[in-house]
Amino acid sequence: MKTDAQIIHDIRGVIFKEIEALQRLPELVDQDFADCVKLIYESAGRVVVTGIGKSANIGRKIVATLNSTGTPALFMHAADAIHGDLGMVTPDDIVICISRSGNTPEIKVLAPLIKSLGNNLIAMVSDKNSFLAKKANHIIHCYAEKEACPNNLAPTSSTTVQLVMGDALAVALLEYRNFSARDFAKYHPGGTLGKKLYLTVGELSQRNQKPEVSPDSNLKDVIIEISSKRLGNAAVVDNGRLIGVITDGDLRRMLQKTTQIEGVTAKDIMSPNPKTIDFATLVVDALEMMRDNNITQLLVLKDNAYDGVIHLHDILKEGII
Repeated sequence: MKTDAQIIHDIRGVIFKEIEALQRLPELVDQDFADCVKLIYESAGRVVVTGIGKSANIGRKIVATLNSTGTPALFMHAADAIHGDLGMVTPDDIVICISRSGNTPEIKVLAPLIKSLGNNLIAMVSDKNSFLAKKANHIIHCYAEKEACPNNLAPTSSTTVQLVMGDALAVALLEYRNFSARDFAKYHPGGTLGKKLYLTVGELSQRNQKPEVSPDSNLKDVIIEISSKRLGNAAVVDNGRLIGVITDGDLRRMLQKTTQIEGVTAKDIMSPNPKTIDFATLVVDALEMMRDNNITQLLVLKDNAYDGVIHLHDILKEGII
């Protein structure tokens, strides 16, 4: 039975071996890899990723990453491909076949079939002299000298290398097509990530009431407006022009200074030049502005006119922090 110290040593050993395999990858990126990026970018079809065993699991992840970054892709299991699923490959598709050895029985059957269909075949393979590599039009060299497994059997370092090279391919394509954050949002509309990328200030502020007083509104009307709209403030608007804001904090500070409130109007206690934000601004940017200014609300402008209020609580309710 191993001691805790020996277990920790073994775990660290696995990590170091996989890191060592990854450190060699930059040297393997060559013109052939760049040609793969351009070939996929210019293709009118999809990327069909195939493999078997643990390489198949990596293939599914690569497909997910490609799809989420704007490159249409699908997964085809190598064993199923030679039993009918090859029919999912259309003439314009590019096929990426993942295999460490490049010599498994399924791959030896599948690779010639793909070539017979006329599709471009990219081999993501460790052995450049393998059957798969020799059949491929292009090679993404995923060399892994040894697995992290002490018996050099269980796919560990090799699948880590495949995963990283798949990420490199997806990101290279993303950058090649100038795929923006807004493009990314189209494929990730759900959850907090999507909201950060597409939710605008106007979409939240329109859910709120629109507290507003005139410069000559008396103190009673100001208090009623702030209280009834339940946002802790009221914009001061003069003939359609935003000139200030009154917060519940302004009211408290005024009452601490004087008890003579007869004749006090909105323009007497308002804060001029309030912090504003355009309704089309992303909510995540509004949050950053609130943090920078240590405030909890912003007045929203649409076409430079007062359009409402966005509050910190609105943003927090959306799970954006």
